[in-house]
Amino acid sequence: MNHISEIWQFIREETTQAAATEPTLASFLHLTVLRHKSLASVLAFHLSSKLSNSVMDARSLNELFLEALIDDATIVDAVQADICAYYQRDPACDQYCLPVLYFKGFHAIQAHRINHWLWHHGRKTLAYFLQNRASEVFGVDIHPAARFGRGIMIDHGTGVVVGETAVLGNDISILHGVTLGGSGKESGDRHPKIGDGVMIGANASVLGNIRVGSCAKIGAGSVVVRDVDEFTTVVGVPAKAVGGLSVCKPADEMNQDFIDDGFLYLGAGI
Repeated sequence: MNHISEIWQFIREETTQAAATEPTLASFLHLTVLRHKSLASVLAFHLSSKLSNSVMDARSLNELFLEALIDDATIVDAVQADICAYYQRDPACDQYCLPVLYFKGFHAIQAHRINHWLWHHGRKTLAYFLQNRASEVFGVDIHPAARFGRGIMIDHGTGVVVGETAVLGNDISILHGVTLGGSGKESGDRHPKIGDGVMIGANASVLGNIRVGSCAKIGAGSVVVRDVDEFTTVVGVPAKAVGGLSVCKPADEMNQDFIDDGFLYLGAGI
């Protein structure tokens, strides 16, 4: 599925069915999805409702978010790819509407996409404000300058931190508690660069201006402080290579063990 209109139609159909089967939520589903005419409108309304507070009301945020989504059509294209990523990779996601309505990892990614737009339009103070709000509401802290590709999935979301100069490619899966951070107090380009198709396990830390090659796999709880070759699995503190991969894109497979990854050794250093 490659067209926004198709994704939007599925979301409307699923939400209509949900409203019919759960009348208690019918007004919520109508307000958040069914009264809207586009995916961009739904996203702007939903995010503004969640991120508004006594300083920034929901109406003002909704107008701001719509401005960003209308100005840059690539944001909505990326949103669609992210929705598909959740649907295809998360076994708990059996409807396209679920990330849009309920998954805070998804919400945090889309809030960041709009923040990134603000950052590059010279509205850094507002971007910082909304970064803080998103961190408070979603438990995910992403610097507005960080660069995200398409097809990103942050599963669960809680505790994820992404630093200012981090760069994420396409089709990446990240689990809860992951840090893409610096390795000290140096300034400048100091955060990781994550290649396409990478999977990063829960509570892993990738630190410093290092590169994680395409289709690499980082085990849960690992601390990565050196470059990781493409198609390579690393695990441990500090992380070490434990073999090549048996699948071409671990972000799609979401396999958390290493049985098929050509484990090289056991014991010290893992």
